[in-house]
Amino acid sequence: MKFQSLTLILVVLFASVATNQAIAPSNSEPVNVNDPHVIEIANFAVTEYNKKTTEAKLKFEKVINGLSSTVNDETNYRLTVAANNGSSSDLIYGAVVLEKPSKNYTLKLFALIHA
Repeated sequence: MKFQSLTLILVVLFASVATNQAIAPSNSEPVNVNDPHVIEIANFAVTEYNKKTTEAKLKFEKVINGLSSTVNDETNYRLTVAANNGSSSDLIYGAVVLEKPSKNYTLKLFALIHA
């Protein structure tokens, strides 16, 4: 019985975390995909991912879309990025980058969305 209860709690916990991550904060705004600052942040995400992986290195192609939200002078960017690993078509990744004052970036998440 304890195992079943623990399993149910974990399922509910994971579902709530997944749901909350999918919902953008209320102060989120769309980004301009052609803004040089947004492109710099997306490039940073790809570069950091390349540093942390032994897989094929990615080449940044473009920002497809994204949202940003600012809280306490920190901006959180949730971007959809196209990158290429040498194949004939772009791969689509989701990236989350935290920007602190003075352009100090931290890559929080970088994951393949669509191959």
